[in-house]
Amino acid sequence: MKSFKADYVFPVCADPIKNGIVTVDDFGKIISVTDYNTYSETNNLPVEQLSGIICPGFINTHCHLELSHLKGKIKPDKGLVNFIMDVQKFRNTENSLMLDAALKADNEMYQNGIVAVGDIVNTNLSKSVKANSKLYYHSFVESFGFLPDKATEVFEKALDLLNEFKPQSCSITAHAPYSVSKELFKLIKIYSEVGKNLISIHNQESQDENKFFRYKSGSFNDLYKSFGIDISYFKPQARNSLQSIIPLLTKKQEILMVHNTCTNLKDIYFTKRFDRKIHWCFCPNANLYIENSIPKVELFIGQGFNITLGTDSLASNNNLCILSEMRTLQKRIPAISTTQLIEWGTLNGAKFLGIDDEKGTLEVGKTPGLNLITGLDDLRITPDSKVRRLV
Repeated sequence: MKSFKADYVFPVCADPIKNGIVTVDDFGKIISVTDYNTYSETNNLPVEQLSGIICPGFINTHCHLELSHLKGKIKPDKGLVNFIMDVQKFRNTENSLMLDAALKADNEMYQNGIVAVGDIVNTNLSKSVKANSKLYYHSFVESFGFLPDKATEVFEKALDLLNEFKPQSCSITAHAPYSVSKELFKLIKIYSEVGKNLISIHNQESQDENKFFRYKSGSFNDLYKSFGIDISYFKPQARNSLQSIIPLLTKKQEILMVHNTCTNLKDIYFTKRFDRKIHWCFCPNANLYIENSIPKVELFIGQGFNITLGTDSLASNNNLCILSEMRTLQKRIPAISTTQLIEWGTLNGAKFLGIDDEKGTLEVGKTPGLNLITGLDDLRITPDSKVRRLV
């Protein structure tokens, strides 16, 4: 067994413990969480003295492991449509190079204290990486298809890929409102009515996405034209993209809305009118990389929704680190506390992925992983803050 003492221990399920001590066994299972005054040594177990915050391992609810080879390949601040076009332009290369990059990205997440990942897949490339990883993965098999007459074909291909990932944890999901037809949304909904099928959807990453749905204007028309896709059938919806698709989503499954860069208060209120199990995921570093803006996170706080954090891919981020996402949010929105950020990056992600019985909090019997956050200023995350994986 090992015992670690820090300035504060954040169990997440309870108030922070000043001069807290966490004891784990050789397999990382929590034996005890207590304060220094009530701690009694077991078998004369030495206590490692640390400075900073001990918290559970991080949960990254949005990543694209198979795009890791695109790190540094796509110029930042060009907008979502140009980003999508660049991803399509550069994503295909030798499998060995893609696999090597994915392996390095998996190790990077491990070193950065991440213990579980919600990962988007369009190919089977990452299957072997996940099978041998120290991290828990849930793979979201993504469906693309904006043409109604292609819905069945697209869905069947997604089913084929899903079967390749089984028995690993996996599900079928829609990519984004602008890339999935109503017919394809309906097929995903029917499939999701039985069993477990977690949903993760890219949502409102740019103002052009909302313009496209409200007025059928903006750069998405150019995107489909460049792909040779005839969207003459699509009519303006007279409402934002999120409001357009909420009625098409299942009531049975947990649904993660990712990015939400241009989601407004009316969108949030609209969502609350429907009986859907919505969670929100923020990936601020990717939003800055692509659109040079971040969501109005303050609007989501206190609305009764579960908030999680993600890194997106190395195509749109310089590293895969949840602490880095926390740092960006705390710098730009000082009102958000470290306590909130740690909860978003641990327990809330575990809840969405359905693994909170093992991860997300420091509780006896769980194996959540242990992180040490250093470089704090009165418990606030600073540019000097770093994460060290203890277990």
